[in-house]
Amino acid sequence: MKRKLMTVGVMLIVAVAAVVFTQLQPDRLTASTLQKANEVQRKLDQASTDNPISVAQAVAKPAEAKPAETKPAEPAKPAEPKKDEGNNVFKVKFECSNGTFTVECQRDWAPLGAARFEELVKEGYYNEARFFRVVPGFVVQFGIAGNPEATKKWKTNRLKDDAVKQSNSPGTLVFATSGPNTRTTQLFINYGDNKRLDGMGFAPFGKVIDGMDVVKAICSEYGEKPSQPRMESEGNAYLTKEFPKLDFIKSATIVP
Repeated sequence: MKRKLMTVGVMLIVAVAAVVFTQLQPDRLTASTLQKANEVQRKLDQASTDNPISVAQAVAKPAEAKPAETKPAEPAKPAEPKKDEGNNVFKVKFECSNGTFTVECQRDWAPLGAARFEELVKEGYYNEARFFRVVPGFVVQFGIAGNPEATKKWKTNRLKDDAVKQSNSPGTLVFATSGPNTRTTQLFINYGDNKRLDGMGFAPFGKVIDGMDVVKAICSEYGEKPSQPRMESEGNAYLTKEFPKLDFIKSATIVP
């Protein structure tokens, strides 16, 4: 009996000690806790898969949204077009029997006309050519060569029409025509505001920028009397004899 009591006592002491030991231990990762932790981690992993943005990307994103980062590359900017004098603009100086004047030509006004005029000037076509038609307040016309052979060379070399982009205002230089797509060598300078010519297909490609007083002073005594067919076949020999006072172009040259 006594032994049984001692055994029960020992068991009670052990039980009490076990309870006390358990209460004094720190929290441990039990199976239940581990299961909960795994569930939380699974949810975190799922969230990461659904929205895969790294920390680095999240930090960089505001910087990418800055205007400075989204601006187009420099060549693509709608910057001011660089004016290329050598390609788009050229000037021609006319030294005439009554003085000098200068025309500034714009290729983008009438590309075909400007190119033809430049070619003729470089060839010397207009040197010694007479201003054979002068109508005060309207136009002064020229462009039949002094040498019939030069006229013959270009007479059938016709240009297609350019679109009319500039009005026939005072001082503008324009090719004369005899109808659609018939421009060759003849030119006129507008004395007055001849905007009515715009709708008739006359496309200015240049303008007098210096010496307009000289242009206005070109001899107008003979008006429109000189015969163009005779000029084409006989050249300056005909004009010198019949219309000796006509002013003329000594030289036409491209200048800086």
